[in-house]
Amino acid sequence: MLALLALAAPLASQAADEAPDALVKRLSTDVLNVIKGDKSLQGGDINKIIALVDSRIMPNVNFQRMTAAAVGPAWRQATPEQKQRLQDEFKTLLVRTYAGALAQVSDQTIAMKPLRASPEDKDLVVRTEIVGQGDPIQLDYRLEKTPGQGAGWKIYNLNVMGVWLVETYRSQFAQEINAKGLDGLIVALETRNQRNAAAK
Repeated sequence: MLALLALAAPLASQAADEAPDALVKRLSTDVLNVIKGDKSLQGGDINKIIALVDSRIMPNVNFQRMTAAAVGPAWRQATPEQKQRLQDEFKTLLVRTYAGALAQVSDQTIAMKPLRASPEDKDLVVRTEIVGQGDPIQLDYRLEKTPGQGAGWKIYNLNVMGVWLVETYRSQFAQEINAKGLDGLIVALETRNQRNAAAK
C-alpha cells in the first residue's frame, strides 16, 4: 500500500506542474490509445465508456463549473441535491453524446496547435485537431488554473468544430428552466438520457 502511495505522489505533483497543452496532449493520446486497444469501447459499450471517462478524464475536468455555466444564473438558486442531480444527468448526457464518436476511432492522432499563453495566465484555450480519415476535426479546450489541493489545470469547456459546448447547452437548458424550473430541467435530462439508453 505504501509503495502505491509513493508511486502516486509524483503523479499528483506532475499534474500540478504540467503545462496545459501537455495535459491535453497526454489525456487525448491516452484515451485514443485505450479506445484503439479495446473493441468493446469501439463498439459503444456505454458502461466501459463511462468508466474510461471517470478514471481518465473527470479528474482533469472542473465539472461543477461546466455544469454551473451550462445551467446559467439558476444554478445559484439550486439546492445541493439539485446541483448533484444536474451534474450526474449532464455527465451522462455528454458521455452518451460522445459515445458514438468514440466508435469511429481507428487511426486518428492528435495534432497540437501552438499555445498562445504567458506564464501568468490562469485561463486559456488549448487548440487541437483530430487528424485521420477525412478532414481534420477542430477540438479546443478551455482550461483554468486551480489553486490549493488538486491544483493544476482543469478543463471546463470544449469547442467542437467551432461550437462551444457549454454555450450550446445553456440556451437549451434556459428554455427548460423558464418553462418548468430547475426540477423540470432535471426531469427533461433524465428523460433524454433514458431515451438515449433505450435507443442503444
